Amino acid sequence: MSVKSCEKLEKSKVVLTIEVSPEDFEAAINKAYLKMRKKIQVTGFRPGKAPRKIIEKMYGVEVFYEEAVNIVLPDAYEGAVHEQKLDVVGYPEVELVDCGKDGVTFKATVAVYPEVKLGAYKGLEAPRAEVKVMAADVNARLKEMADRNARLVSVERAVKKGDTADIDFEGFDNGVAFEGGKGENFDLEIGSGSFVPGFEDQIIGMKAGEEKDLDITFPENYTPELAGKPVVFHVKVNEVKAKEVPAIDDEFAKDVSEFDTLKELKADLKKKMTAERKDAAQRAFEDALMTKVAEGIECEIPDDMVSMQADKMVGGFKQQLAAQGLPFEQYLQMAGTTEEKFKEQAMAPALEQVKMDLAVEAIIKAESLEASEEEVEAEIKNVAEKYNMDLETVKQYLPVAQVKEQVVREKVIKLVADNATATAPVEEKKEEAAEEEEK
Repeated sequence: MSVKSCEKLEKSKVVLTIEVSPEDFEAAINKAYLKMRKKIQVTGFRPGKAPRKIIEKMYGVEVFYEEAVNIVLPDAYEGAVHEQKLDVVGYPEVELVDCGKDGVTFKATVAVYPEVKLGAYKGLEAPRAEVKVMAADVNARLKEMADRNARLVSVERAVKKGDTADIDFEGFDNGVAFEGGKGENFDLEIGSGSFVPGFEDQIIGMKAGEEKDLDITFPENYTPELAGKPVVFHVKVNEVKAKEVPAIDDEFAKDVSEFDTLKELKADLKKKMTAERKDAAQRAFEDALMTKVAEGIECEIPDDMVSMQADKMVGGFKQQLAAQGLPFEQYLQMAGTTEEKFKEQAMAPALEQVKMDLAVEAIIKAESLEASEEEVEAEIKNVAEKYNMDLETVKQYLPVAQVKEQVVREKVIKLVADNATATAPVEEKKEEAAEEEEK
């Protein structure tokens, strides 16, 4: 194998022109013959026993070329990438230029990791909110806790908004039941927006045991089979359930916490909420800074890099849905979209993520940042404690390389934040200006 040329293209792509010697191609042809001979019938020979020259005489010398090219190409490509010291991204587009007794010549067009020119990453400014936790905030958190501890009780009345209706339903398109339109004993919270527009509103007023046909028109952006179609859902209400929210008092505090009084619970909530908001304000501050850093880089980002990131995002979303027991195909149907459109929507955030990753890598290189063994061990311990898992179990399933990457990434963010200035958010500045005017 030899690299005839390595031409740089726009958007961080290169074209490798690679030549495979006649000797190497001959060896590949022989491998192809040994692999394919059992499938070639030649009169007078048992399967797999016909000599190569006999087969080539019958079918032409090119009979094994295609398979030979498939054999020789991967190693030749990898060798060329290694020789040129290329950091490739994704898979190459291959074009066969010449193939014959004198060897093989092919072109491989592939994206490479782009050169990144860093902009400013020190001395930046970003807003950081001042943390305040008011009594109303604590009371709102208590209400959330009470709502979470509410229980559903069966009621003998018509369905109201906010109730949960246990229903059987089946959808019909021109009298024919359609796929994915049937369910039994489904608990539907009325007002949640879980079903297509108009469905939940028509359940309001129904009582247990009552049946009804609902006229529904699917949205235009629904799945192609049903988009914009008027259908009928036959619905039966099996049971009406309403939330029973507990009173927020000392007994409630005892039930939901380790405290004996509501006053103690409120004090603890205020402390925790303050810490949460400080962490959130710091994260928002860091995110704003890192966004500025990412926007400040100069580089030609290959499309393949963005596409791969979009695929990664879509794959992660599929895993989240699977963990919730919802098939991705069903989600697409409910959302009225397709996988292709879903990926298209992921391309913009994927580009932003790629920019961020490139900026982080550039800072790591510029600052020579590394993760020590002690830092990696400490991070693994933090993960074990956070998820209440055995340390050795975490080590078994959490790749060290992934932990190192996370540790170094956090160092980058800390470096940028430590060298930045926090300013008051626009809202706080307006409030301060209004207070000055009143004075």
